[in-house]
Amino acid sequence: MKKLSIIAFLGLSILAFSQEKTNTPEGRKQDNALLVKADQAELDAKKKAAEEKAKLPKPYDPKANAEADINKLIAQAKKEGKNIMIQAGGNWCIWCLRFNNFVQSTPELKETVDKNYVYYHLNYSPDNKNEKVFSKYVDIKEKLGYPFFIVLDKNGKIVHVLKDSSVLEEGKGYSKEKVQEFFNEWAPKS
Repeated sequence: MKKLSIIAFLGLSILAFSQEKTNTPEGRKQDNALLVKADQAELDAKKKAAEEKAKLPKPYDPKANAEADINKLIAQAKKEGKNIMIQAGGNWCIWCLRFNNFVQSTPELKETVDKNYVYYHLNYSPDNKNEKVFSKYVDIKEKLGYPFFIVLDKNGKIVHVLKDSSVLEEGKGYSKEKVQEFFNEWAPKS
C-alpha cells in the first residue's frame, strides 16, 4: 500500500509541476513557440498544395453545359460500346486534379480508361454547381468525397456511384492497383 501511495504522490507531483511550468512565462513561451511552429507548418503545407495545384491540368469547365455534354457522351458510348465515367469535382479540389493527372500519366490506367469509357469531368463549384445534373445521379446534400465517380452504361443508366474516392488512395496519393481494379470492375461487360 505504501508503494502505491508513493507512486500516486510522484504522479501527482509531476502533473502539478508540468501545470506549474505551463503557467510560468517560460512555459507560456514554449507553448506559444509550439503553436507558431504548427501554424507555420500548416501555412507551408497550404503553400505547397497551391503550388502543386497551379501546375496541374484543369479539366473541369464551370461554363460547360453538362447536361448537353453528357447526352453527347451517351450517344458516343452507344456507338463505341463503352460505359461513361463521370468524375465529379472541380478545379478547386487538389485531389480531383491529382486523380486526373494520375490517370493521364499512368499508361496502364489511361489505356484501360480509353478502351472502356468515355470520360467526363462534371464540375461542382460556386460558379456552377450543376445541381440539376447531379440530382439525376446523387443527392448533392449528402456527404461526398471529391472527387467522386458516377459510372453510367452506354444508355445512360447508373451502374455504380463511388461516393468517397479515399478508398482509391494509398499513402499521400492514389494506388495504381486500386484505381485499376475500380476501372476494371465497372467496365462494360461483353
